[in-house]
Amino acid sequence: MTTPIWQVDAFTDEPFRGNPAAVCILENPADEDRMQKIALEMNLSETAFVVPRGDGFELRWFTPACEVRLCGHATLASAHVLWTEGFVEPSDQIAFHTLHSGTLTARRAGGRIELDFPARPPEEIEPPDGLVEALGLEPVLVARAARDILVLAKDEATVRALSPDISRLGRVEARGVMVTAAAEEVDFVSRFFAPAAGVGEDPVTGSAHCALCPFWAERLGKTSMVGFQASPRGGVVAVTLSGDRVLLGGSAVTTLRGQLLV
Repeated sequence: MTTPIWQVDAFTDEPFRGNPAAVCILENPADEDRMQKIALEMNLSETAFVVPRGDGFELRWFTPACEVRLCGHATLASAHVLWTEGFVEPSDQIAFHTLHSGTLTARRAGGRIELDFPARPPEEIEPPDGLVEALGLEPVLVARAARDILVLAKDEATVRALSPDISRLGRVEARGVMVTAAAEEVDFVSRFFAPAAGVGEDPVTGSAHCALCPFWAERLGKTSMVGFQASPRGGVVAVTLSGDRVLLGGSAVTTLRGQLLV
């Protein structure tokens, strides 16, 4: 039996930019060991596994090293595949049922895909052991958002020039570390590093914007903003704070379509 698989660049309208994700459409749920092996074989920051059910789709995400509780770019990629490959009518909203993050929805809005995700407002903390040394910068503020750490840098140039010690950063107690600052051409920039989850630097991280959105909404005094994740590939994420939810907006481009033969 073969399994259809796609590779999609998410949070970009240009191929070979944004964040690539693999999307597998399964007829029935696969066991965790098989999904983990496929994700390792694909060797992307996330591989999404989508299974149809009566009221939407089950959705799980795996890095090459582990399953994750929430992933924005692979959800956006999954919605893109379902619409463009004819699994769902283009005008239909998609409901994704997840193990740890409830029901997430995707719809088309203003030429972009819009995801409805839970907000994760960060709370200020003291820097965990080893964080400052691993990043090589003096933070303005450090906060925790769920299992991630948010670091406010002094300016945009510091974020863009950042070259952390990935090995040391992987020993910091967190799923991932986002570094952010206010920006000139967009509202804020960010970078995201998750070596503990098997991803050195993630090109564009939708789930990180669940924390970045409420963080910058408070500081900038507005609820709709545009962020740029300044990784080497780069990607744009439009965010809107809506109560305890964050709307993430972005584009996607399919770069590969194939079949898993085993």
